[in-house]
Amino acid sequence: MRFLIVGYGRVGLRTAQILASEGHEVTIVEQDAEKVAKASDDGFQAHQGDGQDERLLEQAGIADVDAIAALTGDLNANFAACMAGKAHDIRTVMRIDEDYREEIYEKYAADVDEIVYPERLGAAGAKTALLGGDLNVLADLTETLTAATVDVPADSPLIGSRVVEVDFPAGSRVYAHGRVNEPLNIPLPQATIEAGDRLAVIADGSSLGDVRAMVRGDDPDADAEAGA
Repeated sequence: MRFLIVGYGRVGLRTAQILASEGHEVTIVEQDAEKVAKASDDGFQAHQGDGQDERLLEQAGIADVDAIAALTGDLNANFAACMAGKAHDIRTVMRIDEDYREEIYEKYAADVDEIVYPERLGAAGAKTALLGGDLNVLADLTETLTAATVDVPADSPLIGSRVVEVDFPAGSRVYAHGRVNEPLNIPLPQATIEAGDRLAVIADGSSLGDVRAMVRGDDPDADAEAGA
């Protein structure tokens, strides 16, 4: 797949490296000349300029990518880049920085596919650790794993189960959980799964399909017979 990342700071750099390690094609748009040079040194095609400039995004190939991630520290720039992505009918991911507030989330969430907020996730993890929850799930993320969001259907066999007690395939862990139209958080020990919930899962490529099937309640024997 092909991705366009706006911003090559801490979050953008790491995201680009993980995607590239999995064989995806990544292009960078970054305003800072030194970061552009680093992106180029790291092997990425990099364009210097403002992520709000739609002409620059077009030069960077926004019309030909599968998704755009706007990961700068500037909320306005991130939103503008995502709106350009939406105009090209691609998946959009927008970063909200440490100034996160619930009203900001509600304002922008309907216009993009996903919102990420690294600082808030870290704070939620610290809170969870203080309350006795499991923070180590985040430490399992490596370049060999994939993070994906899985929607829980109304007929999922997992409904009513505590998030932390679900026995997912080996090497797969839930690192965040959220209700419909609510932000994702690291799950507290008593959090249960409801219809329409979203589960953010870390898994290796070979087991991600098994995780999705487990959440849907697919019959593995029926799948095996269909593939025979």
